[in-house]
This record gives sequence, structure tokens and C-alpha cells, in this order.
Amino acid sequence: MNTLFDKIWDAHVVQQVPDGPTQLYIDRLYCHEVTSPQAFDGMRARGLKCFRPAQIYCMPDHNTPTHDQDKPIADPVSKKQVDTLAKNAHDFGLTHYGMMSPDNGIIHVVGPEKGLSLPGMTIVCGDSHTSTHGAMGAVAFGIGTSEVEMVMASQCILQQKPKSMRITINGQLGKGVTAKDVALYLMAQLTTSGATGYFVEYAGDVITALSMEGRLTLCNLSIEMGARGGFIAPDETTFAYLQGRPFAPKGDDWDKAVAYWKTLKSGPDAVFDKELTFDAADIEPRITYGTNPGMGIGITETVPSAEPPKLGGRGSEQAGLEKALKYMQFQPGQSLLGTKVDYVFLGACTNGRIEDFRAFASIVQGRQKAADVIAWLVPGSWAVDKQIREEGLDKILEAAGFEIRQPGCSACLAMNDDKIPAGKLSVSTSNRNFEGRQGPGARTILASPLTAAAAAVTGVITDPRDLM
Repeated sequence: MNTLFDKIWDAHVVQQVPDGPTQLYIDRLYCHEVTSPQAFDGMRARGLKCFRPAQIYCMPDHNTPTHDQDKPIADPVSKKQVDTLAKNAHDFGLTHYGMMSPDNGIIHVVGPEKGLSLPGMTIVCGDSHTSTHGAMGAVAFGIGTSEVEMVMASQCILQQKPKSMRITINGQLGKGVTAKDVALYLMAQLTTSGATGYFVEYAGDVITALSMEGRLTLCNLSIEMGARGGFIAPDETTFAYLQGRPFAPKGDDWDKAVAYWKTLKSGPDAVFDKELTFDAADIEPRITYGTNPGMGIGITETVPSAEPPKLGGRGSEQAGLEKALKYMQFQPGQSLLGTKVDYVFLGACTNGRIEDFRAFASIVQGRQKAADVIAWLVPGSWAVDKQIREEGLDKILEAAGFEIRQPGCSACLAMNDDKIPAGKLSVSTSNRNFEGRQGPGARTILASPLTAAAAAVTGVITDPRDLM
């Protein structure tokens, strides 16, 4: 019996090149301003039009400022990239959700919330975190700029078929443990290379119980284990989330779609290239201490003095540990609880959804932002911003001393104005903590919205369970 990955992949094979890659049909291409300009230039140079323009959606997100979006972008590089995407989308007849459009936001937040990302699809974007859309029951993965051009020209891509892995997590998550903590736990178990060459299907009690937002967070971080992508079989949670969204099927088409989506699961005797099983009881709220997302600990644990053995890792982690701790200014054996925090960032394609803002607000309600913490709260889209206001979360956050910024990738990566200054320590809900990722010399601890909120109101790294 085929795995779900096999079912979706095989349904999209156009042809198999002898002793070579698969020509795979792509249902949806997303384009943002950073990885698309050269692809458009290549199309122009060859005198080509997009083969299926209706399947391509464009929006700026990486370079967009998160304040004064109604004014011209001050940074010339960012302005050029955002303007170039708008011109390219216009010239090639593509749908473009520009800044200040109510449809704009981070591309990996907007796709699912508009119903553009659907079960059974193949989805690509010139961005590694395209794996996010796998939460919808789609095969979604990041591609390079030359491949973006390939999809524009032919709506197909040449790909080697990845191996399949199933990660099953059984049991029930404890108090204060979120999908972000699950992902950080998996990365620490597998290392950042432990899933290299695989497409990961997540399964088990914990996954079934996750909300759609939680699934999007988990799939978003698949790439940080080295996986080609990660996905979850669609179920009633998926269908309830999608029903009524702008681009989801309607009427009879909806009923037909759901009937098909219900077939999208791995059979009871499906064979995976690799299977791993974990217990929810082993997972507590987590934080990172190093300079890759796999360098993480439970919040009550101490910084290791030696890299613990990992599943499927390459064994070269120890060399990087000393360098990482020097950069982060941490010591082996140190507890990070009580460590002073300078910045808190809530947002990104990892944790910029409505549920993340609800979680953050649940901790800060009735409390005040620590005086010496700078907090950036950035919705993943204008739709999320609207929902925050409709639910009154903005009032709770403002009463606690926080302000909500405008949508964009923001402080996830130093491509816009929201940069963490050198040496400052940031607790961030984003996806990467590499050296300089949030700004030259910035130090980043990855955490869940609950843990970020706890740091924002106490001014130090705090176990969120103590405030719940």
C-alpha cells in the first residue's frame, strides 16, 4: 500500500526521465520579492509567458516594513525588491497582493487562510519554509530561483523523489506545551540534518489533536530537521478550517473535494523508508541555547556541556557547540531560567497566526510588559490583524503595554527595518537562530508564543507554566 506521499506524488507525475528526475506537475506556485526577480528576468530573456498564470500568486513579505506601510519604503534595496515584484506580476498577468492590500501578508500565512493551499496539491515557492503548506495535506517544498522559472514556464518541475519518513507522536501534550515545542523537541532529537533526503509525514494522537494553526507551525519547521518537507493527512480539522474560505471549493464542488480528500491517507500497511515514534510525555516547553534550531533544551534543563547523541545526525555537532555557546554568551551547565531578555518577537510564518496571538494574550492579560523589554508583535497577515481586533486581543495587549505592528516577515530575518542590535538577546517565535539571522551579532532564543509572552512580562526567561 502506498504512503500518502506516494499517492500525491504519483498523481502529479508527468513523465519519468530514464535514469533521471521526475517531471512533476505543480498545482500552485507562490512568489515573493526576494527569490523571483531573476526568474522573471529569465522568462523575459527567452520571450516566454507564464504557462498557467492563474496558478501563480505573488506578494511581498520579506522586505516589507511593519510600520507606515502606506508611505514609500525608506530602504532603497527593500523598495526596489517590492516594486520589482509588483511590476513583474503586472507584466506577466499574475495575481499580486501588494502592501496595504487586505489580502497581503506572509505568503505562508496567506496561502492556507485564503484556501489557496488545499489537500492533495503540489505547492512550491522560492522559500525553504514552503513546507508550512504541508499542514493542509499537500506536498509542499521550497525550490531555487532557476526552478521558479521552470515552473513559471511549464507549470512543472524536475525533481528526484525523496524518501519517506513517518514521525508518530502519541499521548497528550502537557500544560503549556505547544506545536512549537513539539517541533523544537524533534529537531533536538534528530539534529538539523537527521531528516535530510526525506519527506516527513506526521502522525499519532498529538498530531490529530493539533489545531490547524499548530499543524502549520509544525510543518513549517520540518525543513529545520533537513527534511525536504513535512505534511499531515487531511481530516475533519482540515475540512472545518477550509470550509468557506475564499478559494476553497463551494457547493457541490466542496462535497466532491471532501470525498476525495478523505482518501488522502497512508494505508494501514504503508511502508516508509524510516519510522520514528515519540511520547508526548517527554516534551516540555522548550528553548534553544545555540545557533541552530536543533540546539535546544526543555526550559527546566541546563545547557549541555557535550552534545547529546542524536537520531540520524552526522556526529559533527560537538565542534559547533563551543562556538555556539561563545556567540550566545552561555556556559555549559547553565540554567537559562532568569536570563535577562532584551527583545521579544511574536510573528513569522512559524507563529504569526491568530492562535499565536491568543496564546500570547492569555499570558500577558492582567500583567504589564517588562519596562526594559522591546517587544515586536507582528501579525502574519492583514486577515490575522483583523481577527485580533475583532476578538479584542488588541485591547488586552495594549493594556499590558504592547503595540501591534503591520504584517510582514519582520524580525524573523534581517531583511527589513526590524533588526535586533548586536549582542542583544531576543526570545523569538520565528524559525531560525543562526548567527546574525535577526541582525548582525544578534543572539536568538527560539520559543513558543507562551514562552515569549512569559519573557515579555517578566523581563527574563521564564517557564510559561508558572504564569498559567
